[in-house]
Amino acid sequence: MDEARVKGSAAGDLRVSGDISADSDSLILVDEADREVGHLSKARCHEGRGLRHRAFSVLIFNGAGELLLQQRAQSKRLWPLYWSNSCCSHPRRGETMESAVHRRLYEELGLRCPLHFLFKFEYQAQFDAAGAEHELCSVFIGRSTAQVRVNRSEILASRWISAAALLEEMAGRGNTSFTPWFMLEWKRIWHEHRSAVLALQSQPVR
Repeated sequence: MDEARVKGSAAGDLRVSGDISADSDSLILVDEADREVGHLSKARCHEGRGLRHRAFSVLIFNGAGELLLQQRAQSKRLWPLYWSNSCCSHPRRGETMESAVHRRLYEELGLRCPLHFLFKFEYQAQFDAAGAEHELCSVFIGRSTAQVRVNRSEILASRWISAAALLEEMAGRGNTSFTPWFMLEWKRIWHEHRSAVLALQSQPVR
């Protein structure tokens, strides 16, 4: 089994503090076709079974083709301490998707690099009585060899992992817990968009 290279408070990456999101953030409610239908606070969007809102996931690969994972901070309302994709969040009211993905990537990880859109998908997932996610999520990929600068208000730890090791962990050959959206999107990326991930390796490194 390929080993994941762990980075976090004990190794490698820079760590900074600073709140970059709040329950009062105004998110964009959408219909099934991603048409804007209203706005609501993040806290309200996540109550009960969740209200469908616009979101995004970013997956960053390094020069060796490894994927950057993050472990969500313990303070997270939904899925605290679960491992997830490199970066995920929501555009705010009045913010474009392009602006939001680059803003959040820099706020969470200190990275700036070109990002490529892959697909959108909708999911609903419940996290006990704490609330739920119901997102129409746009998925982006990018490549970077810059040093990761983790924001400790959002992320407990980060690590680089090969596709083979990730698939083994997701198959249950370990005790790692992953967020539901990451499980869904990685399955689709691996089966339908693997060529796009491989093509990143031939692009200039940022």
